[in-house]
Amino acid sequence: MRRQSPFLLLVLLLLTACGSGGQEAYPALVPADTLLIEEPLTPSPAPVLEARAAALRARAAALRAETP
Repeated sequence: MRRQSPFLLLVLLLLTACGSGGQEAYPALVPADTLLIEEPLTPSPAPVLEARAAALRARAAALRAETP
Protein backbone atom coordinates (compact mmCIF):
# COMPACT_ATOMS: atom_id res chain seq x y z
CA MET A 1 0.00 0.00 0.00
CA ARG A 2 2.94 2.30 0.63
CA ARG A 3 3.98 2.25 -3.02
CA GLN A 4 0.46 2.89 -4.29
CA SER A 5 -0.09 6.00 -2.19
CA PRO A 6 2.04 8.36 -4.36
CA PHE A 7 0.44 6.96 -7.50
CA LEU A 8 -3.08 7.40 -6.11
CA LEU A 9 -2.18 10.90 -4.97
CA LEU A 10 -0.86 11.71 -8.45
CA VAL A 11 -4.04 10.39 -10.10
CA LEU A 12 -6.17 12.38 -7.67
CA LEU A 13 -4.20 15.56 -8.38
CA LEU A 14 -4.44 15.04 -12.14
CA LEU A 15 -8.20 14.52 -11.97
CA THR A 16 -8.55 17.60 -9.80
CA ALA A 17 -6.45 19.65 -12.24
CA CYS A 18 -8.57 18.54 -15.18
CA GLY A 19 -11.80 19.43 -13.42
CA SER A 20 -10.74 22.79 -12.05
CA GLY A 21 -11.63 24.72 -15.20
CA GLY A 22 -14.81 26.00 -13.62
CA GLN A 23 -18.28 26.24 -15.07
CA GLU A 24 -17.50 29.20 -17.32
CA ALA A 25 -15.95 26.83 -19.86
CA TYR A 26 -19.27 25.10 -20.50
CA PRO A 27 -22.07 26.63 -22.60
CA ALA A 28 -25.30 27.57 -20.95
CA LEU A 29 -27.80 24.73 -21.05
CA VAL A 30 -31.33 25.19 -22.35
CA PRO A 31 -33.92 24.76 -19.59
CA ALA A 32 -36.02 21.62 -19.98
CA ASP A 33 -39.21 23.67 -19.69
CA THR A 34 -38.47 25.46 -22.95
CA LEU A 35 -37.75 22.17 -24.69
CA LEU A 36 -41.03 20.62 -23.57
CA ILE A 37 -43.29 23.49 -24.63
CA GLU A 38 -45.53 22.47 -27.51
CA GLU A 39 -45.52 25.36 -29.93
CA PRO A 40 -47.84 25.46 -32.90
CA LEU A 41 -46.28 24.11 -36.05
CA THR A 42 -45.53 26.41 -38.93
CA PRO A 43 -48.02 26.14 -41.78
CA SER A 44 -47.24 23.41 -44.25
CA PRO A 45 -46.02 24.66 -47.65
CA ALA A 46 -47.54 21.57 -49.30
CA PRO A 47 -50.82 23.18 -50.49
CA VAL A 48 -48.95 26.02 -52.20
CA LEU A 49 -46.52 23.59 -53.81
CA GLU A 50 -49.33 21.29 -54.94
CA ALA A 51 -51.17 24.21 -56.54
CA ARG A 52 -47.99 25.26 -58.34
CA ALA A 53 -47.41 21.68 -59.54
CA ALA A 54 -50.99 21.46 -60.81
CA ALA A 55 -50.55 24.76 -62.69
CA LEU A 56 -47.33 23.49 -64.28
CA ARG A 57 -49.01 20.21 -65.29
CA ALA A 58 -51.87 22.13 -66.87
CA ARG A 59 -49.42 24.36 -68.74
CA ALA A 60 -47.49 21.30 -69.96
CA ALA A 61 -50.72 19.65 -71.12
CA ALA A 62 -51.69 22.83 -72.99
CA LEU A 63 -48.29 22.99 -74.68
CA ARG A 64 -48.52 19.31 -75.66
CA ALA A 65 -51.98 19.87 -77.13
CA GLU A 66 -50.72 22.71 -79.32
CA THR A 67 -47.73 20.74 -80.61
CA PRO A 68 -48.61 18.57 -83.58
